[in-house]
Amino acid sequence: MRLVILGGPGSGKGTQSQRLCNRLDIPTIATGDVLRAAITAQTVLGTKAKAYVEQGELVPDEVMIQFMRMRLLQPDVEKGWLLEGYPRTAFQAEELDFVLDDFGRTLDWAIYLQLDESTMLERSLARSRPDDRQEIIRRRIELFKKRTIPILEYYGLRQKLLSINAELSPEAVEREILQQLQVS
Repeated sequence: MRLVILGGPGSGKGTQSQRLCNRLDIPTIATGDVLRAAITAQTVLGTKAKAYVEQGELVPDEVMIQFMRMRLLQPDVEKGWLLEGYPRTAFQAEELDFVLDDFGRTLDWAIYLQLDESTMLERSLARSRPDDRQEIIRRRIELFKKRTIPILEYYGLRQKLLSINAELSPEAVEREILQQLQVS
């Protein structure tokens, strides 16, 4: 199964990615991990991405698309994967479809963990991570809304979008996802 997980700050993307990948026996491909590994290994793409990452900027689409193309060629993803943190724009979603088409594959589902803004803020503040300050979280929420609505429309028009109520407990969210994926 090939999946994308989408959601705002505090929506449970990391938790649900871990649960789903364990259940479905597929790897999580987290954008941050892919970038960090390439930067550490000092690959050509890693070198291109390093300056953006160090400044807290988004890595340009064309570089991210190359990263994802390379990652999706690895042998561990043959029977499926779950992307976390990618795509971040509707353009990246469309490019992902082109990459998959090149490989003779398709995306099965984009899973959207739906959560209201106040809950995103509350959950993010409760994590107490150094970068989880109120003004930073509010900025992340704004960026999420600006970028994600077009992605939801993109996948919705292609009938590839599953909207999940992320206000529920992690166990209930997982059950709802598995039910909609028709996984027993």
